[in-house]
Amino acid sequence: MKIKMLKEIHRMTGTVKWYNEKKGFGFITSDMNGEDVYLHHTALQLHKDVQIVTGDRITFKIQKQEKGLAALEIKRLVEENEALQSDQDGIGINFTDLDLSPEILRAIRDAGYVKPTPIQAQAIPIVLKGQDLLGCAQTGTGKTAAYALPILQQLGKTSDNQNRSNVVNNIKKQIRRRVRVLVISPTRELAIQIGDSFSIYGKFTGLKNTVIYGGVGQNPQVRALQHGVDIVAATPGRLLDLMRQGHINLSHVEVLVLDEGDRMLDMGFIHDIRYIVRMVPQKNRQTLLFSATIPREIIELAKTILHDPVEINISPDQPTLEIIKQSAFFISKEKKQALLEYLLAKSTITRALVFTRTKHSANRVVKNLQRKGICAEPIHGNKSQTARQIALKNFRTGKTRVLVATDVASRGLDVDDISHVIQFDLPDVPETYLHRIGRTARAGAGGTAFAFCEESQRQQLKEIEQLIRMHVKIVQNHPYIV
Repeated sequence: MKIKMLKEIHRMTGTVKWYNEKKGFGFITSDMNGEDVYLHHTALQLHKDVQIVTGDRITFKIQKQEKGLAALEIKRLVEENEALQSDQDGIGINFTDLDLSPEILRAIRDAGYVKPTPIQAQAIPIVLKGQDLLGCAQTGTGKTAAYALPILQQLGKTSDNQNRSNVVNNIKKQIRRRVRVLVISPTRELAIQIGDSFSIYGKFTGLKNTVIYGGVGQNPQVRALQHGVDIVAATPGRLLDLMRQGHINLSHVEVLVLDEGDRMLDMGFIHDIRYIVRMVPQKNRQTLLFSATIPREIIELAKTILHDPVEINISPDQPTLEIIKQSAFFISKEKKQALLEYLLAKSTITRALVFTRTKHSANRVVKNLQRKGICAEPIHGNKSQTARQIALKNFRTGKTRVLVATDVASRGLDVDDISHVIQFDLPDVPETYLHRIGRTARAGAGGTAFAFCEESQRQQLKEIEQLIRMHVKIVQNHPYIV
């Protein structure tokens, strides 16, 4: 897959595989595709005082040479992130610098946004140009606005042109709106949030959107489609149901967005996604693929659906980790509930998100907390959509202090001011640990993350520490120690 690198955004991220300072060369493992990129000491000339060692997280530019790819202009990732943070603190660009329309800027101001996040600053100009995009950005980085704002602007322009054309030609017949933008997400919660975002950002554009998801009756969704909408945010299952029933026509889609691509693959949606992609126009279609990680499966998918894409890789892991206080408790499985209740007795835990491995475990934890008078609710796939939305609303408003969730149900969960993330069950995949703790410390705020680690999971904890490049503090003296 050929990837365009625009001058202002073509830095990539990776990890130093090894570097021999005496010999003056080594290799970097790219986050993009796992390939090794040659690193020569001349790439460090601008930063001679920087010592590069194995395991360092860095950003770099690439240059094609006879023997393969070589790295240029090496920077430590923390330096790159500090530069991005300075953009947000006022040194960089504003939304007014992004060539957005007055209607969109007005909606942004009403929403209380001041400056674009890195993913927004980089993605908006690309989407406005109509280019395909492969974006690596985690939940909480502002990626919904990164594609929703420019999409609304582009749709608004063509809608205005069509309206003027209709007037000129004295066309009085009402033309029903056609679905021109399709956004696919893995979960109902994320689809609903995407729909809400399009409503907020597009309130002065006259464009209409609706959300399609399972777990509720389809009739209201069908009626919305019959009345005509410009934008649809959908989960794959319900979308396919309505397509097969003939309720939705995708032949006029101009922009296709796949959000949380890695999670959709994890949930087994790859065949559904490929079928949906075949049902939208193949020519003159803009496609945007966003993913929190870029595994090989995402690369393979991108090759088949993106045309000459631009790559953006925003890695918030390091700056997020710096402001999250992380601790681990070695604890037996039988004592986890008692430790959770002990921690939740502290008034400093104002809003806690607790992760369990299974739905059954989530229900059991909530039941035991409620017996102790702790206000808690579960959220997982076995709950109806209505129950999940009520639990989420109660958690957002503070009515519920503790939300106990499985990983699938929590993906796309957008709640501010979560003071603590508690991993009741340690995840099997280290990357999941990062996704979980990223639910706190949003928008630059601080946060605390606790992890319950069974004796048999010491190796899993080591793998997590290797991933985040730091040691997690072990709480030595607590009342339920193993």
